[in-house]
Amino acid sequence: MNYYQEEMECATRESMRELQSNRLVENVRHVYDNVRCYRKMMDDKGVGPGDIKSVDDLPKLPLLSKDDLKEAYPYGLLAVPLADAVRIQSTSGTTGKRVVAFYTQGDIDLWEDCCARAIVAAGGGKDDVVHVCYGYGLFTGGPGLNGGSHRVGSLTLPMSSGNTDRQIQFMCDLDATILCCTPSYAAFLAETIIDQGFRGKIKLKAGIFGAEAWSEEMRRDIEARLGIKAYDIYGLTEVSGPGVSFECCEQTGMHVNEDHFIAEIIDPATGEVLPEGEQGELVFTCITKKAFPLLRYRTRDICVLSRKPCSCGRTLVKMSRLMGRTDDMLIIRGVNVFPSQIETVLLNCGLTPNYQILVDRVHHTDTFEVLVELTPEMFSDTIKEISTRENELVAAMRAMLGISPKVTLVAPRSLARSEGKAVRVVDKRKI
Repeated sequence: MNYYQEEMECATRESMRELQSNRLVENVRHVYDNVRCYRKMMDDKGVGPGDIKSVDDLPKLPLLSKDDLKEAYPYGLLAVPLADAVRIQSTSGTTGKRVVAFYTQGDIDLWEDCCARAIVAAGGGKDDVVHVCYGYGLFTGGPGLNGGSHRVGSLTLPMSSGNTDRQIQFMCDLDATILCCTPSYAAFLAETIIDQGFRGKIKLKAGIFGAEAWSEEMRRDIEARLGIKAYDIYGLTEVSGPGVSFECCEQTGMHVNEDHFIAEIIDPATGEVLPEGEQGELVFTCITKKAFPLLRYRTRDICVLSRKPCSCGRTLVKMSRLMGRTDDMLIIRGVNVFPSQIETVLLNCGLTPNYQILVDRVHHTDTFEVLVELTPEMFSDTIKEISTRENELVAAMRAMLGISPKVTLVAPRSLARSEGKAVRVVDKRKI
């Protein structure tokens, strides 16, 4: 079994807790002394740095939300002199103010080490060619995996997103072995590679896919189409970027890099910390970052944590595949609906993961429609056969969701493809 930093990845629980406690105490003091708005939050809660003596004291600290980050834009959460920061990364800002995350050179080095762990866990090494088609620039995906690939010593193809024909040309000509991108773009690449007859010319062995939720069924579909093993990776700009956690060969969850990030699961309604194994909202505390070290940051991602022994030998806690988000969960006619549930139904029924959910409100009642692409083989079916398929999908979705959408099967390739994060939901309700 290969590891990038075996001492940390396979540390005993006792030694990891001691390391986490020491780093937490140090970073809480660092934040309190240097971040005015977080110091006020701590003071308002009646807690000071001296109250934090170990990881057991973590729940004493206030929770931090994305709204807090937006309020602090741009410099309010910077914890070092601006002269010590060497880079920023940023979220898209599609819901308002951007979140700007700052990095010292040391922060970047540690982030790249985390991404290197993910590449090695996926079988990467110095002899591999890592094809990175996450976006570069302000988005963390490209820079993170690019840096991790350099750390491992792999040949790195910094392709960025877009220009699919060029992506495939370089993939074939330079014998890329590891593909890094969003799962929706991996599915699109697979579709295009097969359509253009390049399936036998690619030498990919693994893919590292993240930045959006995807189902187990979508994983198996991508693996079958590309002939690879597909690994999940997790991260968010606010905490550092990809590499906060990563999947190993067991593919039963993502190992959290606990020497840098402490994970908690809370009840999203009450903020109460939940026991291991219970589903809830994921919260992260940075214990090594210096420029932008968030404490108890609410990710809005829904998952489960587990410390069951892993066959890969790593002792790092595992977080499950994301089950959705508290802020992109749809509430339709009083029912909670996650796009990943729709995707699971479609793939189980032999359809492609190319779909779009349309939600509106007409005469004070929610409307709910799912557009789904037919496969080329199904497109030749009769109108009666297509109608039967639509009815079968309605029944399957009702069984999964507890609510019946209208299902419309559309022609192959008629829904817009994405080279970044897929736009799965169009919600036109004024709520």
